[in-house]
Amino acid sequence: MQKLHDRDAWFVVAPGCCAAGARRARLAHRKGNGGNGLVTVPTVNSTIVVHAPLHTVCRAEHTMAMPAIESRRWTAAEVRALPQEPGKQYEVIDGELFVSPGPAFSHQSVAVELTLLLRDYVRRDGIGYVLNGPGEIEPDLFTLVQPDIFVVPAINGKLPVNWEAASRLLLVVEILSPSSGRTDRVRKRRLYQRMDVEYWIVDVSARVIERWLPTDERAELLDERLVWRADGTSDVLAVDINALFIRALGE
Repeated sequence: MQKLHDRDAWFVVAPGCCAAGARRARLAHRKGNGGNGLVTVPTVNSTIVVHAPLHTVCRAEHTMAMPAIESRRWTAAEVRALPQEPGKQYEVIDGELFVSPGPAFSHQSVAVELTLLLRDYVRRDGIGYVLNGPGEIEPDLFTLVQPDIFVVPAINGKLPVNWEAASRLLLVVEILSPSSGRTDRVRKRRLYQRMDVEYWIVDVSARVIERWLPTDERAELLDERLVWRADGTSDVLAVDINALFIRALGE
């Protein structure tokens, strides 16, 4: 016999009793068998399996929600040299490799609508160019990201030939995916703030846009109207957020 103590009562448990049986004894005491007494729990037959085979479980590589695969410091050059696989996007932030799946139709549709608005705006004064991923941004040797949408300044009125020529960003936009929330809101947000660029996170499910300025500690949540003025112009872009989602999603 095994004795178990629960507050001021002792329970006698038959040999071989399982943990569930012991819990039932305590529950019975608390429901009305109170006081110092003995409650005997019936024996539950158990089976011991000797030499049973242990099956290993192969785990899939991580998605964008967490660092991928190996714990090592990757360079941008190494990530760029990885074999391309359909439906996968490779990025590295401060040496950590991230792998994300291909975007959903709703993700792409919202990205297209927002790109059109931004393109028309920056073209008015010729201040820059709107680009879509996959387009590589490499701010240092251990970081290479591919934002969904980004705006680069014009160089002598022309599109920069590469990131080195652009050297900076006017705006970065990421469209949330089910697996990218933490990376977009934490890792990429810190990166873009460090790069001194305004950052928008578009939450398609909630139909809101989170705006982060370089010095912000909290996002500005916008669900009606977003107003943006790019460097180099006095003109502003006013985005009707509800209308944007209706055009993109058809509802």
